[in-house]
This record gives sequence, C-alpha cells and structure tokens, in this order.
Amino acid sequence: MCIMPRSLTRVLLFALASLSMSLPIGMSVAASPNAEALLLDLNAYPHAKQITHSEKEVIDHEIGLGAIRKVRGEWKFKESERLSGTLLSYTWQIVDGFTAAQVLEELLASVANREEASLLFTCHGRACGNGAQWANRVFRERVLYGRADQQRYAVYALSNDEKYRLVAYSAARSEDRQYLRVDLLRISD
Repeated sequence: MCIMPRSLTRVLLFALASLSMSLPIGMSVAASPNAEALLLDLNAYPHAKQITHSEKEVIDHEIGLGAIRKVRGEWKFKESERLSGTLLSYTWQIVDGFTAAQVLEELLASVANREEASLLFTCHGRACGNGAQWANRVFRERVLYGRADQQRYAVYALSNDEKYRLVAYSAARSEDRQYLRVDLLRISD
C-alpha cells in the first residue's frame, strides 16, 4: 500500500465531494457538471501535466470489460459494451516523482466509495493484455504505450440523474514517463 501526499489526497477528496455539487453558471456542462468536475479537479492536480483533452459525440463507442487479446488475427476485448453519448477524455503526464498508478489508485478508491458507483471491470499488469494495443487501438494515444506489467485499467458505472461510464487507464514507460488517461462517457438515451 502506497501513502499519497496530503496535497493529492485533498485534491481527490475535493474532486469526490464536487461530484455531488453543481458547477457555477456558465461553466461547461458537456458531460454531467458533477462528473466533469472530477476531471477538472484532476486537471488542477499540481503534479499532472495535461497532454490531451477532447470532447466529442460518439455512437456505439466500445468500452472494454475484459482484457484485450488477439482472436483469429484481430484484436478484441474479451467482453465489451457499446454505448452512445458525449465522451470527455483527458490524458495527463504524472510528474515530480509520482507514479500514474498511485494517482489512479487514489482516484479509483474515491470513486469506489460512492453509492452510485459500481465496478464493471478492472485489471492490472499483463492480465490486461497487450499494452501497445491499449495505447494504439483503444485510446489512440501512442504516449500511453508502456511496460505491460505497469498498466492498470478500470471501468465504473456512475448513476446520478444521468448515467455514465468512467474509464481509467495508467501506463508507465519509465520512472519519469508516467501517464494517466481518464474517459468519461455521459450515456445518451
């Protein structure tokens, strides 16, 4: 068990608390204001440098609920679901000696304690499958390619007034190249 610095713990606890509050008027509500606040707070974490951010409407977006593996020459998830809605994605490089796995574990611990959150799938290390495929095929972000034994992935279902999927992935290339990817999908009816 790793001990997180108080500053990270405070940021994540604030992020968790903000899931139950509304954003001020005029702030973007592309995803749920409550759920988006989680990503905005992580974006403000002082040891995370934002690499990419995107927001787009998706139709039949595939979310892996199992390891990625090669079946008859094609890379596929062992299990998955396809959903449509608004996809908000962030990728951060974790800096200053912190690891992406530490930040991810704290985030997931905060999310897991919420009443409306239910874990759909998680994996660690080689049990997730080929790291290059997660980076290139799943997230389409080459910087996420790292050591297979260092990758972590989790999917949570979140339900408040709206339904969401929170997808989180961490990867490490080296001690100073640690990355965290979080996707939040607000599911449309």
